[in-house]
Amino acid sequence: QVEEADDWLRYGNPWEKARPEYMLPVRFYGRVEHTPEGVKWIDTQVVLAMPYDTPVPGYKNNTVNTMTLWSAKAPIDFNLQEFNMGDYIEAVLDRNLAENISRVLYPNDNFFEGKELRLKQEYFVVAATLQDIIRRFKSSKFGCRDPVRTCFETFPDKVAIQLNDTHPALSIPELMRILVDVEKVDWDKAWEITKRTCAYTNHTVLPEALERWPVSMFEELLPRQLEIIYALSQMHLDRVAALYPGDIDRLRRMSVIEEGDCKLINMAHLCVIGSHAINGVARIHSDIVKNSVFKDFYELEPEKVQNKTNGITPRRWLLLCNPGLADIIAEKIGEGFITDLSQLKKLLEFIDNETFIRDVAKVKQENKLKFAAYLEEQYKVKINPMSMFDVQVKRIHEYKRQLLNCLHAITLYNRKTPHWHLSCTPFLKSLPHFWAALLQAAPGYHMAKMIIKLITSIGEVINNDPYVGDKLKVIFLENYRVSLAEKVIPAADLSQQISTAGTEASGTGNMKFMVNGALTIGTMDGANVEMAEEAGEENLFIFGMRVEDVEALDRKGYNARDYYETLPELRQAIDQISSGFFSPRDPGCFKDVVNMLMYHDRFKVFADYEAYIKCQGQVDQLFMDPREWTRKVIRNIACSGKFSSDRTITEYAREIWGVEPSATAIPPPNIPRN
Repeated sequence: QVEEADDWLRYGNPWEKARPEYMLPVRFYGRVEHTPEGVKWIDTQVVLAMPYDTPVPGYKNNTVNTMTLWSAKAPIDFNLQEFNMGDYIEAVLDRNLAENISRVLYPNDNFFEGKELRLKQEYFVVAATLQDIIRRFKSSKFGCRDPVRTCFETFPDKVAIQLNDTHPALSIPELMRILVDVEKVDWDKAWEITKRTCAYTNHTVLPEALERWPVSMFEELLPRQLEIIYALSQMHLDRVAALYPGDIDRLRRMSVIEEGDCKLINMAHLCVIGSHAINGVARIHSDIVKNSVFKDFYELEPEKVQNKTNGITPRRWLLLCNPGLADIIAEKIGEGFITDLSQLKKLLEFIDNETFIRDVAKVKQENKLKFAAYLEEQYKVKINPMSMFDVQVKRIHEYKRQLLNCLHAITLYNRKTPHWHLSCTPFLKSLPHFWAALLQAAPGYHMAKMIIKLITSIGEVINNDPYVGDKLKVIFLENYRVSLAEKVIPAADLSQQISTAGTEASGTGNMKFMVNGALTIGTMDGANVEMAEEAGEENLFIFGMRVEDVEALDRKGYNARDYYETLPELRQAIDQISSGFFSPRDPGCFKDVVNMLMYHDRFKVFADYEAYIKCQGQVDQLFMDPREWTRKVIRNIACSGKFSSDRTITEYAREIWGVEPSATAIPPPNIPRN
């Protein structure tokens, strides 16, 4: 993979409106002074935050919300000293330093990189947004007679701050700083307001993804926020010590500050103590949050932890990207499903309707033909539109096990070619198979890039083998993005959701495929569990270890070599990768991949290999019976209603933010309001 910068604003953005009249100062560095009048944060460096408003229109309800993004601007007097000393060229060039804050987005997925620029970005967006929230709170009257509102009692009734992972965790100390230092609210009162306002959504259980910032970085960059974090941590530890006297280990586990050679601030712990609600994003994930990630915190305040299973918007992921399918659904059950996806349940009565079965299969085939034509035009690859479209769409991470998919492709190839001589069931030679990988690696993730290299190398061998012909094609689609997903998802027959059980918090691609009429092959992980519950486990291809099996294997000790020695097809695939069969010009190319799989595989690819290959055999068997396959497809679509983001947001509103969602459409502008 080779990266290039996505200069998304090169030609401007017609949807956004700059709002310079609401530009706000954001401060960094400096020092803290404790005075009789209160605490002062002085000698700071100022960067200006320029808001850009983007309208977010609701679907046919005349409601438009506003999304505000912030851009960093250097103040006029930035580096004034140098300017006045005659080095004004240098001073003007230095303005770039301030404006770098909003120049680039860190592309990591499920991996924490503790760079100072990243911390600056996190504080920048938090500080600007909080100032804006407070300005709006003060200028809204809500029945208050004061010319300017000074009482913050009702703040949590009017404002909800949802911390989307730990990236905006600084909202907690920053809101405390504004309330205590600026608005002169009593500390305990400010803490109560902060907790009632903030709620935290956890998005991952992987330890390498959790944010832990060095205290030394805070001392320099955000000294006042550090003091507040220390005070909050102490209050929290005092409470824990009172409830569990003498339990020093518990205090260590629950502290916001992790002691050691380099003191670290555990941002997840800060979020938990500063929020009135904590949630995971699928039921199995929320259970892991309770029983392992935040076990001690759950024991302390069990009522705080909730589940909010993720959802996807049916407007984009059904109506817009798959109009053919949306039309035949609307023909049968009307258009109510567009804003109430649970109405898809009505399709259950058409599972045996021959006309509907034929229509669903026809729409899928049309989508496949359209996608095949796109591939031929864009990628110069000819694929058989009658083949099974087997698709894996996601960021590359070892826990998502793209390598398991590679091993299946190799096994399939070995079964289709005459050199396959192992004593296994002969492959159904009549079934053509097209495997598409739409994946993206973070720029610094070496293993992810090696996985891409492996996929393209496997593709090069398989796609050019005349014996295989169009029976098997392996394609890596580069530059994965939403617009490409909108083309491939409606065309997919099989959706790959094969993470190691207990590692994928939820996933949302799984839901997009389900509503678009692909069947799922997957582990009992993330939202797959609830998809299987909704549609019936027998209507998905579920395989492999469950969470408890993974835990048992951890206790026993996972030894990849055991599987390598006992599974001949696995051994053949691994030997081919390591011998250079797929990289003849550089035989040692994949030694790191093989070494990881054999000796350092945290995600136990080999442990699920046999079950996966067997399950893929069941997929192939069913695909040979188009009517039965399509009946399962209809059942999956009919049972996908739970996975609408409308349901998710309704639950957040009612159970976390304390607001009742309204389905009432505002009258259009040409109709006078009552």
